[in-house]
Amino acid sequence: MGANEQGADVTAGRWLTIPRTLCFVRNGGDILLMKRAAHKRVFPNQYNGVGGHIERDEDPLSGARREVLEETGLTIEQLELRAVYNIDAGAVTGIILFVFIGDSLSREVVPNSEGTLHWVARDEVAKLDLVEDLPLLLPRILAMQPGEAPLFVHVSYDSNDLIQMRFAEV
Repeated sequence: MGANEQGADVTAGRWLTIPRTLCFVRNGGDILLMKRAAHKRVFPNQYNGVGGHIERDEDPLSGARREVLEETGLTIEQLELRAVYNIDAGAVTGIILFVFIGDSLSREVVPNSEGTLHWVARDEVAKLDLVEDLPLLLPRILAMQPGEAPLFVHVSYDSNDLIQMRFAEV
């Protein structure tokens, strides 16, 4: 099947999504989280993993590795896919989010303009001002075993703009 037969140009009436990655890096009993800068439009002053947009020439794993390197200076060889989100925030387009987890032997991170990086003990994470889905997501992905099938999640928002998360049963 050639490129023209893929149907990528048939977009009328279709749900279109922007591909992104989110990565959680572990070292010992700690997790690397980014406190997003106050000037950022998305999640200012809140803690999240690291990640970003997947480029046109990348697969999700390569995009995740690149984002971790760009935002932390860490090279993570072994990243495991732990969740795939379909996010409907009520806009014309949505987001497909690939959530990865990996381990780093180093704790030496580089500064970046996205926010500040913090190694946080697992039992301290819940005390932080986290991005709204992390209290539900992090315990699940941290409890997963290597090689376990990823979680599949649909995210939307109700009439009060409160997050609604549905986890598919596999």
